[in-house]
Amino acid sequence: MIIQLSNICKAYGAEDILTNISIQIRRNDRIAIVGRNGSGKSTLLKIIAKKVPYDSGDIFQPKDMTTGYLPQQSSLHSKRTIWDEMLTVFSDILLLEKKLQTIEQQMKQTNSKTHDLLLTEYDRLQQTFERQGGYTYETLIKTILSGLNFQENMYDQKINTLSGGQKTRLALGKLLLQSPDLLILDEPTNHLDIHTLAWLENYLQSYQGAIVLVSHDRYFLDRTVDTIYEIEQQSIKKYAGSYTKFTEQKEKDYELELAAYEQQQAEIKQMETFIERNIARASTSNRAKSRRRQLEKMERLAEPIKNDASARMSFTTKRKSGFDVLKLTDIAFNYPAQEQPLFANVQLHVRRGDRMALVGPNGVGKSTLLKVITGALQATHGKIDVGTNVTIGYFDQEQANLTSTKTVLNELWDDFPNTDEKDIRTILGNFLFTGDDVLQPVSTLSGGEKAKLALAKLFMQRANLLILDEPTNHLDINSKEVLESALQNFPGTIIFVSHDRYFINKIASQVIDMQQDELTLYLGNYDYFMNKKAEEEEREALRGKLAEHQPTKSRKQQFELAKQREREKRRYERKIASLENEITQLEQTMAHLESKMTDPEIYNDHEKSYQYMNKTENIRQTIDQLMEQWAELQEKMS
Repeated sequence: MIIQLSNICKAYGAEDILTNISIQIRRNDRIAIVGRNGSGKSTLLKIIAKKVPYDSGDIFQPKDMTTGYLPQQSSLHSKRTIWDEMLTVFSDILLLEKKLQTIEQQMKQTNSKTHDLLLTEYDRLQQTFERQGGYTYETLIKTILSGLNFQENMYDQKINTLSGGQKTRLALGKLLLQSPDLLILDEPTNHLDIHTLAWLENYLQSYQGAIVLVSHDRYFLDRTVDTIYEIEQQSIKKYAGSYTKFTEQKEKDYELELAAYEQQQAEIKQMETFIERNIARASTSNRAKSRRRQLEKMERLAEPIKNDASARMSFTTKRKSGFDVLKLTDIAFNYPAQEQPLFANVQLHVRRGDRMALVGPNGVGKSTLLKVITGALQATHGKIDVGTNVTIGYFDQEQANLTSTKTVLNELWDDFPNTDEKDIRTILGNFLFTGDDVLQPVSTLSGGEKAKLALAKLFMQRANLLILDEPTNHLDINSKEVLESALQNFPGTIIFVSHDRYFINKIASQVIDMQQDELTLYLGNYDYFMNKKAEEEEREALRGKLAEHQPTKSRKQQFELAKQREREKRRYERKIASLENEITQLEQTMAHLESKMTDPEIYNDHEKSYQYMNKTENIRQTIDQLMEQWAELQEKMS
């Protein structure tokens, strides 16, 4: 045991935040604190880190225990360079290093007797130096800086010239270098791209100490923790296992508690009925009184409450788009101040029903590409073809389409003035804006509330192509799960950028890996994408080993292989184009038949109606078969 919290209570003014919170943290524990926004998670972390006082209760911990705390809004402020700031963690080692250098100089200039004394002191200091990591601290700094996406050419950069996100990552890096006994992290995944997230997960898995963290990143939680404490209604409950196991166990617990409560309620009703019928009869009065005493002594179970205060989201479309939704050909973009394009030669073909996740390192241009697709930015080169009946709905992670001076009600109503106020209020209520909430200015909303308001506007548009830029930012886990459910049931097409790998796994049917010079399409969710990437890296490593031991192919052989691959690619492309054309024609035929079926002459004729239904069903089955062939060819192309 390295720290124990017993019956901790905390209130702000008259509002209770935490009540009788008890937690035990052992060495090497991996603990996540979860709960809704405003439940007190960050407050609890601050209490453990001794950053805020608590009102009552006790905290027990050893005197020599070291604690490191990363707040949610963390940022490193320093006039030093990146490298010099990281060196401050190892000030004791650097002092030892200077002492050793001084003794080395003294030994060169002294007699043999003094030399022996200096050598003894030198050996003692050198052992201490080695034990404290004197020969490895530079490697450790480089490992952590590299993992957090700071390359060596940045080491001499002044910290006060960095962006807010970079400063936050450096604050995390410095904390990891300090390696405290208890590491307390509040939303450590903020400002990290997917590659850096994966590195941090691996680093924390081998961390020599206890970790307590708060995070809305469910994939990160599944990979890093083995114990969940949930704060709900100011109290706390412990669950063993990952986040996914916690959600499963919580649902089981609720069902068991509800079953026990309903069973007890049935027993109470049965006893009350017996008492009511028999209390006045002389022959059965004693039995009825006995039952009444039993009822009075019974320990009543509280009705289990399922906290359903979540937004109720759904996305529908006004009409169906054509099969070809969007085609990008040779798209390039660069900002006026840039000499080199942010990205170039972007090729993308989007079909109806696709759910494409755009992933890649920070700064590669993912959000910019979405803005080019929506028309918010103009491509500097290339062509964008938007398909038939395609309507675009755009979620901007910066919420630039919200007006800070408007009220919540007017923000929605001004965009849809023909909708009754009652209906606008109902929609806002579905997104948890109730009563006077709708009259507050947009400027006073939290990040999560602004995201929900932007999603409400998106809901009203009923677009059939949703372009989403980090839609889960600022949402708590419950709201993310509601959004996932809504998007899974959405009948249109989705292109989205997200760092939430759990969300990508739930929504994506395709992952686009965006790098500086190319887009690579993977037909599957995030886990599939990562497995394919690992296979590609293994194949590349194997090719490298084979190349070392095999004679290099002649230019002629290489040319023939390239020609063969190109022929296969063209053959697949022709077949795909042919399938797409055939699918489009069949869809048009089916649409014509469905239109004819609404004709009263056919609708009222049972035999004709049946024939048309058979024809449309046969065409639908043919389309499904062709779609399967199309998916197989796409897989071969990738």
